[in-house]
Amino acid sequence: MKVKDIGAMFALAALWGASFLFIRIASPVIGPIFTIQGRVTIAALALLFYIFIIGQSTQFKRLWKQYLIIGALNVALPFTLIAYAALHLNASMSAIINSMTPLFTALVVWVWIKEKLTMRKWLGILTGTIGVIILVGWSPVPLTIEVLIAIILSVLSTVSYGIAGVYAKKNFGGVPPLSVAFGQQFGASLLLIPFTLFHLPESTAVITPIAAFSVVGLALLCTAIAYLLYFYLIESVGPTKTLSVTFMIPFFGMLWGVLFLNEQISLGLIAGLIVILTSIFLIFDFQPKRVTRKAA
Repeated sequence: MKVKDIGAMFALAALWGASFLFIRIASPVIGPIFTIQGRVTIAALALLFYIFIIGQSTQFKRLWKQYLIIGALNVALPFTLIAYAALHLNASMSAIINSMTPLFTALVVWVWIKEKLTMRKWLGILTGTIGVIILVGWSPVPLTIEVLIAIILSVLSTVSYGIAGVYAKKNFGGVPPLSVAFGQQFGASLLLIPFTLFHLPESTAVITPIAAFSVVGLALLCTAIAYLLYFYLIESVGPTKTLSVTFMIPFFGMLWGVLFLNEQISLGLIAGLIVILTSIFLIFDFQPKRVTRKAA
């Protein structure tokens, strides 16, 4: 890998890890739904502007139904669940639980399209489950009913991501990834509007500068720019190497939580992280597939 590709990978992990910091700051102040509405709306506008600059089509007229569905599954629902969980979970714990997405993606693939799970992947799923048990049972966060519900919401967000991944694979073949990125953000923005109208901040005074900056950071840094880095890496180093960014996101989530929110890093948190990352390694297939060329 080139130096700039390695830099782009670390930048992507840092940005996606920072999303849990920004959500943790904004969600308790202006509310989970308003936080996510701001994130997806600003991100959609930023991506639309970039698409316009490079002269690419959004294909919204043709794919608006699919964009609404992927917007619900991959953006509106999981983002909102994470934002509600952030009311009771710290950024570090949220980032670690979110890293379980590959595990639930494997399960969704097994249930939905009947793809056989190897013994290695079953071992990965079992290991991930043990990791969550360690994380929850040995956490510095007191295990109250509210915290338990927040953990369940975080886990459900990864299930939604898993379903979205399979849906995208079945419905967006041949569609430019950047168009899908815009479409799902815009679709999520439209879907959230009715809910946002009933969850507006009581007054503009509630929207503190730090909360406003967090929402803008979520939208521009952790979503719009992060997607551009993601697509750059897919094209430059391929999807397999790009997937390795998953292992770095929890570390950055914990790092930002410690630096900016003075979060406590316990042995239980580290142990849970190590076990969950081990499970992700077991789930991922890092072996490149052989491509057989047909005779011309």
